[in-house]
Amino acid sequence: MTRRRETGDRKDTRPAGGPRNPVQLGVVGAAHGIRGEVRVKPFTDDPLALGRYGPLYTAAGRMLKIVRMRPARNVVIVRFDGVDDRDGAETLTGEALFVDRAALPQALEEEEFYHADLIGLPAFDETGEEIGTVIAVHNFGAGDILEIRPAAGPTLMVPFTHDAVPEVDLDEGAVRLDSVAAGLDRRQESAGAAPVDPRARPRGPKEAGGNR
Repeated sequence: MTRRRETGDRKDTRPAGGPRNPVQLGVVGAAHGIRGEVRVKPFTDDPLALGRYGPLYTAAGRMLKIVRMRPARNVVIVRFDGVDDRDGAETLTGEALFVDRAALPQALEEEEFYHADLIGLPAFDETGEEIGTVIAVHNFGAGDILEIRPAAGPTLMVPFTHDAVPEVDLDEGAVRLDSVAAGLDRRQESAGAAPVDPRARPRGPKEAGGNR
């Protein structure tokens, strides 16, 4: 069963003058060459999907239209309209790039979810007790991990597998965990022990590509 992301995270801060419901698709790295090109780290399964959803916006609301783009190892080399030299490219270094959630395709295959749709959902265990709220989706190379913030105490790292998270109900707006598979019972037993390294969790479902 595949649970993948097509885009990166929804941000709590709305880009000024930009998307009303922003989803980050990438981040600008260093300038590339002298003709205004920049390196961009995309948060999409297909790196070239960065240019599939229309103009991109910075956190300050600046609109950036992609003129051309090509893949290069783990990044894409992008030239934005109006950015014609290295000086202009360097002003974009570190800028997060957003689109509005409405620009993303609505139809996904079964058991596929946008990370942006998971963030903010309350998480419940099998008894109906609320565990906390999903605040991020991480990937350390062995599958997606939900970071859940409880009402008190440190955040929880739960493997985003079908065993650990058997139900995601976007209509109701909730995720449901299996306490045993999610490791919540072990956490209770080892209260006060050193935090668990999420990278040591069992491997999740087959990866779907991109930077998963």
